[in-house]
Amino acid sequence: MLSNIEFIRQSLEIHLFFARIMKEHSFFLEVGFTPRDVSFSQRADVLRTEFDGLLGETILLSNGVVSSSVIQSGEVVTPYTLKAEMASSYLTGVEIPTSLTQAEFGLMGGDFVRFNPMLEQAVYMLNQKAMILITALIDFKTTILSNVLSCNMFTVNYPLLIDHILREAKLYLRMVDRLQRREQIDVEKEIYEQELFWNRIMAEHSKFIRGLLDPTENELFNLANNFGKEFDQLTEDVKKAIEKTLPISKVTDESLETTKRVRDFNTQGTQGLLECKIKSVIIPLLGDHVLRESNHFIRLLRKFQQAV
Repeated sequence: MLSNIEFIRQSLEIHLFFARIMKEHSFFLEVGFTPRDVSFSQRADVLRTEFDGLLGETILLSNGVVSSSVIQSGEVVTPYTLKAEMASSYLTGVEIPTSLTQAEFGLMGGDFVRFNPMLEQAVYMLNQKAMILITALIDFKTTILSNVLSCNMFTVNYPLLIDHILREAKLYLRMVDRLQRREQIDVEKEIYEQELFWNRIMAEHSKFIRGLLDPTENELFNLANNFGKEFDQLTEDVKKAIEKTLPISKVTDESLETTKRVRDFNTQGTQGLLECKIKSVIIPLLGDHVLRESNHFIRLLRKFQQAV
């Protein structure tokens, strides 16, 4: 059974990462609908602001409680998050509360935390609220994907992208549910599951970027395309590790090195978008979004290296 301290810490760390990811998913959906589907834009906007609230509550509870490794990983915020939000707000007219980002820059890690029953209860209630909200977002994404696949809706978001963000929401919900049940994580099983999940996510990020670049951006197109192929192979390698035909430690090492390189690619891409040096249909916040997810995966992979 998970200890009280770990329950608090892990819950807040998951929300710091995923609540921001979910609010940005809602934003990407919101700005992708046509005028006909204004009710969907409005629903996405409501969900986005509700996740703003969830993230705000998480930030208030997290200072001095979450691990320093999470704060320093670049998965919560990056040096580009604030500028990416401001640019994306300017380009779309959607008000993004940058005060949340500014507050996160001030967060301090706390690696030696004393148990506080009031904090434990607050985190439990936060998890309950999160599960209701994540479920609502899952239902919304599922409806959109069904509409798009049946040709009853047009959106600028790829069907695969909608499926992609749906899978991320389902992972978030599973993780919070496990925490609420104080489930102790099987580290070895977790390595296989997380690497399979995130290598596929990294592959799809690269393919989305490839498809959203202007046709004249040949060099970036080829780089993104190659990363897509590399992560596709790593996804297959994890499956071989699950079947015991390849050592997981080898796959983890290769996944880490490739993810470091794609992180650098995402960093340069985000900088290029913010400096208006890349021709594309990529909203700047998407660049920072995929950068944070690569940083998250790097932290997980380093933790997995220590476990195998």
